[in-house]
Amino acid sequence: MSAESSGDRDFTYWRLRFQAWRGGRPFWAGLFTLLSGAPIIYFPYFNLHLGHLTMAMSTTAGAGSLIIGILLITLGFTMWYHSIVRVFAGIATILLGLISIPLSNIGGFLIGFLLALFGGALSISWAPAKAQADPAGIPAQRPLGEAPLEEAPLGAAPVGEFDHAAVPEQQAVQEFPQQPPAVHDDTTFDANGGRHRAG
Repeated sequence: MSAESSGDRDFTYWRLRFQAWRGGRPFWAGLFTLLSGAPIIYFPYFNLHLGHLTMAMSTTAGAGSLIIGILLITLGFTMWYHSIVRVFAGIATILLGLISIPLSNIGGFLIGFLLALFGGALSISWAPAKAQADPAGIPAQRPLGEAPLEEAPLGAAPVGEFDHAAVPEQQAVQEFPQQPPAVHDDTTFDANGGRHRAG
């Protein structure tokens, strides 16, 4: 076996592993949130050199920018590794992006602010995919880290519903005890108590 074919197989294996890992979590939301923290942290401590002139971009809220940027990076990793709290992480990301506008050089010159908005919105709107069976009947693989779906037996009615078609017709009708048929007696009695059959 050649080294090239082994390398291609290893690359395909890791690519498929990465795709499975990425599909089970809000990957792009976490990536945008991670990237939003970088300009918010960087610009307040950045010095712009124009020839012999040095411009300091730092402000009095440099510590606030550092805290906001670290929190955004932490929320990005939270979206990746704890996707169960993705809605909370998305809302917190959007709020931190809004707070960064007055505290951190207009949200990192709007770069970090816009990335935080995109990341937070994607995190809130993301939902895990449901496992479905393909036409061949083989169930699809669920994303990594997602709990298995409870499968009901074939022909079972959904929870909270009653399947009338599954009940036999004899059991569906309530059974009442049968009364004996009425007997028509055509005999008459005369005044002396004798019995006579009518006509």
